[in-house]
Amino acid sequence: MTPLEQEILQALVNLDTAVRALRTGGPKADLRPLLERVDVLTERLPRDSDPNLLHYLHKKSYEKARLFLEGRDELNARGGCHRD
Repeated sequence: MTPLEQEILQALVNLDTAVRALRTGGPKADLRPLLERVDVLTERLPRDSDPNLLHYLHKKSYEKARLFLEGRDELNARGGCHRD
């Protein structure tokens, strides 16, 4: 995993943590900075990055991107876009 991919993974973990806190009645967090961070990092990815990772991030499938970066892509169900 590249350093940039590690940064993206950490940003996705932070976003997931904030979303889970919202679901459990925790303090309301502003998710915008977390989402913006993921978007900024995504734009820095080289064009020759893994196509699945690029697809997940560009489609804002952040949980799928996190699972991919964690080496658990097999847990991602095939989506409705029918990518082969």
